Amino acid sequence: MRYRVLGSTGLKVSALGFGTMRFKMKDGQVDEETAIAALHRAMDLGVNYFDTAVGYCNSQSEMTLGKALKGRREGLVVSTKYPPWGERTLKADDCRMIIEQSLSRMELDYIDVYHMHSMDWETFQKVAAPGGALDGARKAKEEGLVKHLAFSFHDKAERIIDIFKAAPDLEVVTCQYNLLDRANEESIAWAHEHNKGVVIMGPVAGGRLSATTEQTLNLLPGKVKSAPELALRFVLSNPNVTVALSGMSTVEMVEENVATASRAEPLSAEEIEQIAAQLEKYKKLADLYCTGCGYCMPCPNGVNIPKCFELMNLHRVLGQTEAARRLYNDGWTLRKEGTENLWAAACVECGECEPKCPQKIPIIEQLKETHSVLAEAE
Repeated sequence: MRYRVLGSTGLKVSALGFGTMRFKMKDGQVDEETAIAALHRAMDLGVNYFDTAVGYCNSQSEMTLGKALKGRREGLVVSTKYPPWGERTLKADDCRMIIEQSLSRMELDYIDVYHMHSMDWETFQKVAAPGGALDGARKAKEEGLVKHLAFSFHDKAERIIDIFKAAPDLEVVTCQYNLLDRANEESIAWAHEHNKGVVIMGPVAGGRLSATTEQTLNLLPGKVKSAPELALRFVLSNPNVTVALSGMSTVEMVEENVATASRAEPLSAEEIEQIAAQLEKYKKLADLYCTGCGYCMPCPNGVNIPKCFELMNLHRVLGQTEAARRLYNDGWTLRKEGTENLWAAACVECGECEPKCPQKIPIIEQLKETHSVLAEAE
């Protein structure tokens, strides 16, 4: 396993981190035997960065990780997060209570890296207000319950820099970055330059690169054996990345990802350029179906047209049919902020969208095709 220093924390962490969001579940409960076996195998192979959160796996992730840590805590780096939503008051006392609950669930004396969870600029301003949750985390740090402060991120790329500038004592960011989404690339370069740790979530693009297809192998023909290997090597080849998290659920997944992360040689500049050129070809092909411009929106019946077509492009262009179907049916694009149904099937053929499309896409017919191809049989 290769190790890197996590920004100004001084922590020496494994290039591969274990994300605990995707443990196998049985009847709403974590399959602890399988999960702990995977966690222990990762520890045995040199993985030492473990990332969890209060709500992961029906709020059972922290407890499961805690069981796996018993007798093995030394040398391991544990990260968890403060959840700033729901009925949370976003106050310092609330944060202190949540930290104590996390420590209790994991049976730990301290948390190595404590994140403000899922920050956008608006939410950050709330947690960072005087007397807010971030002040509670700072107080916990002073008392030794938390060693280092961090944030996970979902917003426009430049807001990473804004948050670090607004709260310089934050030492780590956890954000998205992968072959299909390089929007944060410049911001993580800034973070690394300013001695901040950079942890990457979603290196396989939220499952969009989970299947090994001819199209994904053609991104670097003859040089990779699987799409996940390519995706992970791409992320770890970025010198500004400290850790790439993988949501591993089995011993086999652990062993495959550790083998990839342990490779000494990164992708070369030429190989990265080759991948970028092939992705640009795929993008041009995808743009024949939909560029994602959004001119067709809003749909009066709640259909998220660009997102539906984005998943169809996963199927048609990258051959990631299984991933596209899973994401479509899991509700990744279907239910947002109280909207119950954004499925393509919600289209009633009112015709408002088609005159707005600059590419003159037959949207109604393609929505029918999308649902026909991607929806689970009723």
